[in-house]
Amino acid sequence: MQYHLNGFKPGNYQVPDEARKPYPEPPIVDLPNEVDVLIIGTGPAGLTMARQLSEFPDIKTCIVDMAPGPLLFGRADGISCRTMEIMEAFNSSEMVVKETYQLKQNTFWEPDEANPENIKLTHKIADARAGLSEFVHGIVNQARLHELLLDGMERSVTHLLPHYSRQLVEMNIDESLTQDLDAYPITATFKRADEAGEGKTETVKARYIVGADGARSNVRRSMDIPLEGDSANKAWGVMDILLNTDFPDIRVKSFIQSKDHGAVMTIPREGGYLCRFYVEMDLLGKDKRVKDVKLTEQDLIAKAQKIFHPYTLDVKEVAWWSIYEVGQRLAERFDNRPVGSSDDIIPRAFVAGDACHTHSPKGGWGLNTSLPDTFNLGWKMAAVLQGKSHPKLLSTYSTERRKVAQQLIDADRELSRLVATRPTAGDSSQQSTVDTAKIEAFMKRQSGFVSGTSIEYFPSYICTNQENQHLAKGFHIGQRIHSAEATRVADGRSQHLGHLVKADGRWRIFLFGDAQDPREPSSAAYQFVDFLANDESSPVQKYTPKGADVDSVIDTYAVFQQQDLSMHDLHDFLWPAKGKYGLRDYEKVFRAEPSNDIYDLREIDRSAGCIVIVRPDQHIASILPVTAHEELKQFFDVFMIEQK
Repeated sequence: MQYHLNGFKPGNYQVPDEARKPYPEPPIVDLPNEVDVLIIGTGPAGLTMARQLSEFPDIKTCIVDMAPGPLLFGRADGISCRTMEIMEAFNSSEMVVKETYQLKQNTFWEPDEANPENIKLTHKIADARAGLSEFVHGIVNQARLHELLLDGMERSVTHLLPHYSRQLVEMNIDESLTQDLDAYPITATFKRADEAGEGKTETVKARYIVGADGARSNVRRSMDIPLEGDSANKAWGVMDILLNTDFPDIRVKSFIQSKDHGAVMTIPREGGYLCRFYVEMDLLGKDKRVKDVKLTEQDLIAKAQKIFHPYTLDVKEVAWWSIYEVGQRLAERFDNRPVGSSDDIIPRAFVAGDACHTHSPKGGWGLNTSLPDTFNLGWKMAAVLQGKSHPKLLSTYSTERRKVAQQLIDADRELSRLVATRPTAGDSSQQSTVDTAKIEAFMKRQSGFVSGTSIEYFPSYICTNQENQHLAKGFHIGQRIHSAEATRVADGRSQHLGHLVKADGRWRIFLFGDAQDPREPSSAAYQFVDFLANDESSPVQKYTPKGADVDSVIDTYAVFQQQDLSMHDLHDFLWPAKGKYGLRDYEKVFRAEPSNDIYDLREIDRSAGCIVIVRPDQHIASILPVTAHEELKQFFDVFMIEQK
């Protein structure tokens, strides 16, 4: 798809440029007095939290932002493979794939040894993230991703919409009520930020609050959570531009180092014409901040033109620009509990996204770390509010996501040093030169982290049984399920199994059958399915509410090696009767594709088979032998609440 030919226009890219208009400012609607979950901030973390909770009609959610309306342009642009997978869980990946620039290559440019004032191409390589997911790393305006999440919220069963033009001025937690699940210990006071509402205040009481309100988070400050880290006293400029140039790799992601003028990183943007430039600026003076630097977009353009010599840049339009300060900071804790608290202390207030980790934007992992923060938290909060899981589950959010944030900070600090031609704070060298080979090595080494596909949670009661990893070496316990295709038995359709794990709060059990025929009652696979269907102690029977569909809490799928299967020959639990008419669900059984065998691709033990338990956020919680009925019961019994 191509757009922005005659100037940058934000909005829905399915609408032609000439007809596309900015979003109108939404109407002001009074805030509710009481809610289950109060979300502050409509960035990627806040909207992902709201998008998840919008699927649950029994949970009252409110999301608030001080902006007058939705984001139009600027900020992040990189959409990682993992973020694409999460958007697929929201049934929105197809539009993202269609509209993004797909990043396939990287080029590296350095000073020409024969003429050091000029730059020359040293090498071009394939993007290191290729093959880590069925999706490709893409580039698109962050506002467009927001729009897809907002559309999903509005079209959900709750028709959830944000409340704009509200500034949080005070947030209090009544500690005497935090361990009472029915209480509303959070009190948040807002003042209207629109002209018509000047002087008006509103108060909302909530069971839980999520602060996704950015690096200057008022929620974090209200909880007295310090940000730990420092600034590198280094400034970079960023701008989205429409330009003409004779630089041959303008539509390829490029790292460019000049001899005397610094470095530039270019990233092609969606639509075929727009491009983002990250331009290295000078060191900030001691005790100076970016706000003290008096620069304009013309300064960024002039600096970039010097770095690109002998190539020319004819900038026609600057759609957006900013100056940012390189620095890495991490919140001491991600919830309101004191450091070192046990899991039995119930957290009621959380921070997510930039509110708990800040860094430079060059790595493209800000949005791509913020969005998974609340993809992790959302299902846990829903499970607790609906009485399906013990409240201690909420404590795992901070444990799991703070580790990821620390990895992010460490990686960003390393990348910032690598791409800077001048020293940063704490670097005593007079001049640092960019070693493009080191940048390339970094991108290869960190490809799994940058793509989000190798994010792995520590062993815990919801990431366990690592001793069984050998049963399916390609499904890493603690990491997200690495999707692969299998053929649906009922109709022959090829299906990515990872795409079955939607953001609906349900757990998934994948049975990968052994070498025995699953139609035989004596086979391990048949006996496992019969255990789920008929044993009162099985997690499906124990945790599914009476009268609900059998897959409403734990959704079971089966993949077999045998090629001659018929649905009606299999245990009827695998084609269950559902809904008010008792209609049969024929979409739960698959067979391996001989030419694209999931057993080979994910190194599944053919002779033994296995059980793969997948969390609602698509991370693998456990792998068990097919015969491990008791161990399966024990896994869910730790945190689930029996339904009467």
